[in-house]
Amino acid sequence: MTFVQLIECRTRRFDEMDRLMDRWVEQTKGKRTATHTLVGKDRADAEHVVEIVEFPSYEEAMRNSRLPETDKVFRELLALCEGTPTFTDLDVVRDERSYADTARRFFETIAAPGPLAPLDGLLAEDYHDHDPIEGQDAVGMDAMRRKLEMWRGAFDFSFLVEDQITQDDRVCTRWLWTGVQRAQFLGVPNTGRQVTMAGTTIHRFGVGGKMAEGWLQYDRMGLLAQLGALDVLEK
Repeated sequence: MTFVQLIECRTRRFDEMDRLMDRWVEQTKGKRTATHTLVGKDRADAEHVVEIVEFPSYEEAMRNSRLPETDKVFRELLALCEGTPTFTDLDVVRDERSYADTARRFFETIAAPGPLAPLDGLLAEDYHDHDPIEGQDAVGMDAMRRKLEMWRGAFDFSFLVEDQITQDDRVCTRWLWTGVQRAQFLGVPNTGRQVTMAGTTIHRFGVGGKMAEGWLQYDRMGLLAQLGALDVLEK
């Protein structure tokens, strides 16, 4: 879960503080775990400074704080502050930008070679997958894994994410799927052909930033045509 630390302090020496932070960034290049930092001044009180630092997780934040450079900079920072800075630790429960990253990781994870990785960090336990082409929706983690294993057993495939649009708790991803058939698929014998398929998935995110529901649209008829299945039906 994404973690954010909110740091507040009072200082009349902001320019020195800013240079100090630049030095810390340079000294920790390749080692720091923070993914995004934002510094702001209070419009009503210029001596009130707020820094917001984002990390992939609380554990990564703690690893960052244990860097020798971080400890040294913090001691120098104290000398520039009037009083002791305050720290507020926040687990991020909603972040639209993070939702898009999670959706992208989902497509990367289900296409990765080898055994299917655990999905509990991406999907809610009661995830509901709406697939208009399937006879029945996949509801729950186990049902979703069975559906994915069916595709993974028939093809070696990858996704190219072409577009993502985020609004509130939903992410729409337009993707291009490329696969090579390796086993029977929906009664179609293995052809060994490389095939492509365009599609769109809308994910709704719930508690803890996990995907709770998904709606798919994709060109399965086009896929079957590439596999030669429609030629058989026409005869």
